[in-house]
Amino acid sequence: MDSYDHIKKQDAEVFATLEGEETREREGLELIPSENYVSKAVREANGSVFTNKYSEGYPGKRYYGGQTYTDQVELIAIERAKKLFGCDHANVQPLGGANANIGAYFAWLEPGDTVLGMDLSHGGHLTHGHPVTYMSKLFNFVRYKMKDPETGEIDYDEMREVAKREKPKMILAGYSGYSRELDYKIIGEIAKEVGAVAMADMAHVAGLIAGGVHKNPFDYGFQIVTTTTHKTLRGPRGGMIMSKGIVSNPMKAPEKTIENLPTLIDRAVFPGLQGGPHMNTTAAKAIAFGEALHPSFKTYAAQILKNAKAMEEVFRNREVRMLAGGTSNHLILADVFGSLGIPGKEAEEVLDRVGITLNKNSIADDTRSPFNPSGIRLGTPAITTRKLMEAESARVAELMLDALRDRADQSKLDSIHVEIKELCGKFPIPDSFV
Repeated sequence: MDSYDHIKKQDAEVFATLEGEETREREGLELIPSENYVSKAVREANGSVFTNKYSEGYPGKRYYGGQTYTDQVELIAIERAKKLFGCDHANVQPLGGANANIGAYFAWLEPGDTVLGMDLSHGGHLTHGHPVTYMSKLFNFVRYKMKDPETGEIDYDEMREVAKREKPKMILAGYSGYSRELDYKIIGEIAKEVGAVAMADMAHVAGLIAGGVHKNPFDYGFQIVTTTTHKTLRGPRGGMIMSKGIVSNPMKAPEKTIENLPTLIDRAVFPGLQGGPHMNTTAAKAIAFGEALHPSFKTYAAQILKNAKAMEEVFRNREVRMLAGGTSNHLILADVFGSLGIPGKEAEEVLDRVGITLNKNSIADDTRSPFNPSGIRLGTPAITTRKLMEAESARVAELMLDALRDRADQSKLDSIHVEIKELCGKFPIPDSFV
């Protein structure tokens, strides 16, 4: 457990919440696919002296003085991101994934422009144009879906026809609840055919791409890639926008061309969207990117996929329906209402009681409310960080399904909870990954 001595002395109420969260994470298994554990080094950077410093602008072009070390750490983060993902530029200032996506939209689009993106109900994300978001009021989002939710196949022929008809200025690849890998080659070709910018939101799979076990959109003609820096990338909570093109002075507005996307993005983020970046988080991003450049990260990324396949096999053997028929990445979306007769919300709550954390999730064409949907979403990034392998991952899947089956039997739930705690004791959260 971390030391919070100063907080303990000064603020007992807040200290109690920190202590409680430390215990929850230590004694339970995290299966939310968008969450992970960071190293002690990343945590230290997040709580570092950089939290004191304002630094509006960019390295060498700040609005305040005293920027010697903020400039250095931001440049370290930028160079490491470029090396990880093979891009010309990285803006590491977005405060989160939503900010990153909005910054990318503002860099290239004008109000009323059309964007072709994945439908939320078929695995997309709120920021990809769902009607509840403000972005949907500024831009015209049209959507593509899976051709068959049982296989996860995307209808790329239909995508091409929609693109030709709607003439989108941007085609967006990315998802938060899709368990297969998109065909970046075909999407890139369609974007080129209709004169659109190809953008990938790789927030969920950035670590898989950095680790070399998933394809990199930049290799298939994509000009913009956004991501969060946590999830599979195993860094602090934050965002990033990467791009191909010419990097020039962000203080001067360039011509709006695809070649100038790096500078257009910089200007969209600041001063267009955000004020001062959080330099403590930038430092933490730099450290996490350094960890992802270490050879051990490739082993980690590969194991995420192996563990997900091990869980998939258990679900299949127990005849639990999985959307897209299974997984090719880090997550599984399971129809527990259709298979087990338990709504997603109740399943989430039952599993919380035995020390397993995941999230309720709508499935494709779900007829139930998103607040109590048919599905649950689970993933393997965090348990893989704890060094669980295929056998342990399969056992966790078995325990999950046992808990859902025997949810009315408290003694059986108690027994499962004991086994989960024992497993957590055998596989503690590491302090360091390199």
